[in-house]
Amino acid sequence: MKKKVYTALGLMTGTSIDGVDLSLIKSDGLTEFSSILNYYYKFDLNLRDKLINLRDKIFTKNDLEKYSDEIGLLEKEITFFHSRIIDEIIKKRNYSIDLIGFHGQTIFHDSGERISRQLGDGKLLSQITRKIVVNNFRKQDLINEGEGAPLTPIFHKLICQKLIKEFNLTYPINIINIGGITNITQIINDDTSNEKFYAYDIGPGNCLIDKWVRQNSKKSFDENGEIAKLGVANELIFNQAVDNFEIKSYEKSLDVNDFDLSFVKGLCLEDGCATLTKFTAYLIANGIKDINKMKNLNPVNNFVCGGGRKNNILIKQINEFLKNMKISLRNIDEFGFDGDFIESQAFGYLSVRSFLNLPNSFPTTTRCNKPTVGGIINKNYI
Repeated sequence: MKKKVYTALGLMTGTSIDGVDLSLIKSDGLTEFSSILNYYYKFDLNLRDKLINLRDKIFTKNDLEKYSDEIGLLEKEITFFHSRIIDEIIKKRNYSIDLIGFHGQTIFHDSGERISRQLGDGKLLSQITRKIVVNNFRKQDLINEGEGAPLTPIFHKLICQKLIKEFNLTYPINIINIGGITNITQIINDDTSNEKFYAYDIGPGNCLIDKWVRQNSKKSFDENGEIAKLGVANELIFNQAVDNFEIKSYEKSLDVNDFDLSFVKGLCLEDGCATLTKFTAYLIANGIKDINKMKNLNPVNNFVCGGGRKNNILIKQINEFLKNMKISLRNIDEFGFDGDFIESQAFGYLSVRSFLNLPNSFPTTTRCNKPTVGGIINKNYI
């Protein structure tokens, strides 16, 4: 019997806090997937500044309580922002939607404390849109002793199946997502038991570079690596940073608060950006090497997605650090996927899986103690 195919809207706001990635997909939550629409909605400057200022004040679970009133007000505001863009898709473009996967804006993540806080009220969004909304995707994984991240690997696995079929590629495959944090999914083969794929956070992505640019210019990020291109990496500071910083275990998820940029204090905008870009590239490349070594693999196919893939200097330097392993990153856009919207598509896909009571996270991806169905289903209308 053929499985029902759902139309799902995936909404993702990343650590760059610049706007919402929106993807409309069709999927049965298993092997069927097609993309209908991808669109980016930029936050207005007032909302963006409030979100960044709030996140920058929250370092512990006690801060969540301390700023609870501010969190509550901003959660409503960002939920209404999402409702307006959904309304545009539904009414202006006349799309029928079965499910909404609502990730929300992460303001705090600490797997050790079993807390991951995303701004976004699923009940309110369901009430406004009169649609089934799935949100709070990380909670159950954390309850089941998982890291709460990364959650997209099951979707990466589906992407790999399509890549293998359409381009006659071979396993194993690495998918490297460079967002605020960089994570890697390593798919060993097409095992249907979901045991032969692995995922890890491996280092910073755009978070250090973005923060430096925000603090030292009127820009919000280093577009295409143009600022770093104008600077010169300070080798002494870079080497000291490499010596002093260590990711002790790839078994743990990472948060933007796990990294600071105090070591480049005093450098000009361009040189600081160049130094942070090189440091970020080193950690990403080192993470890829370590994960390959852990599994005694050296995949030929290494696909990169996420906003960081557009930073030409970052990608060039990652490839430089990897060249002795004869590895180079391949832009996933060259294979029919839009690398800007992999995560928003993923949360549409995860919403379908949640609705069908299918697991989204696994012991090999988040270190949870059993395959876990994530996401809270909200149907707050009659």
